[in-house]
Amino acid sequence: MTDPHRQARMATSFGREAASYSKGRPDYPEAAIAHLVPSEARVVVDIGAGTGKLTASLLSPGRTVIAVEPDRVMLDALSSALPTVHSVSGTAEQTTLDDSVADVLTYGQAWHWVQPEPATAEAARVLQPGGRIGLVWNIRDESVPWVAALTGIMSASAAELFVARGGPRLRTHFGPLEHKAFDWERRLTSEQLVAMAASRSHVITAADAERTRILAGVQELADDVADSDGVIVLPYRTHVYRAHRL
Repeated sequence: MTDPHRQARMATSFGREAASYSKGRPDYPEAAIAHLVPSEARVVVDIGAGTGKLTASLLSPGRTVIAVEPDRVMLDALSSALPTVHSVSGTAEQTTLDDSVADVLTYGQAWHWVQPEPATAEAARVLQPGGRIGLVWNIRDESVPWVAALTGIMSASAAELFVARGGPRLRTHFGPLEHKAFDWERRLTSEQLVAMAASRSHVITAADAERTRILAGVQELADDVADSDGVIVLPYRTHVYRAHRL
C-alpha cells in the first residue's frame, strides 16, 4: 500500500535537486510535441512545469506559454532559463488561472502526482471548450539490458510504475483519451546520467547512505556503458495521452 505521507514528500522534493533536474532530465522529441500541441494553439499552459524541460519545447512565434509550478525553487530556475514564459505559482488542482484561458494544457512527468478528480475539473475550467489536455512521460526503454540494470540500481520511479500500470484515466469533462508512443534515443554523458538519478524523488528522499550507494552504482554503470568519447546512448519511449474538453 502506498504511504500518502511519503508520496507527498516525494512529490514536493524536486526543488532540492533543481540543478540536477535541469542537467539530468531529458527533453522531449519533436514528434511527440507536435502530437501533443497543434500548431495553431495560441495559449498553452504547462502545469507542473518544473525547471521548464517541456515548457521550452512549447515555445513558438505568436504563442503565449504559461508555466504553472508549486515549487518556488523550480519556478525560479524556469524563469531564469525561459524569461519570455509567464510563470505562475500553482498546482494542477488549483492553477490560479482564469476560466477558459487556454487552448492546450500540458503535464510533463506530472499527472501521476496529481489528485485526478480535482485536477481534471480544474483542467476543464481553464481550457476553452474543445481545448486539449496532453499528458506526457519520458520512460526509459528497459528492453535494453543495461537500461534494465540502471532501473535495478535506482528502483522504478512513480512515473514508470504509473505508466506500466495502464497510465491515466479521465472519467469526466473530456472525450476519449488517445495514447501514442514515440521511440527515440538521448545522447548524454556519465555526469548527466548521474544527475538524472540524483533528480529522482526516490533518491532525493532516501537516507544519506542509500543515496550515496545508488549514485555510486549509477556512476559505475555509466563508466561501463559510455563509449570511447564518453557518450552514453539512452533509449526512451515517450508516451503521449491527449483528449479534448467536452
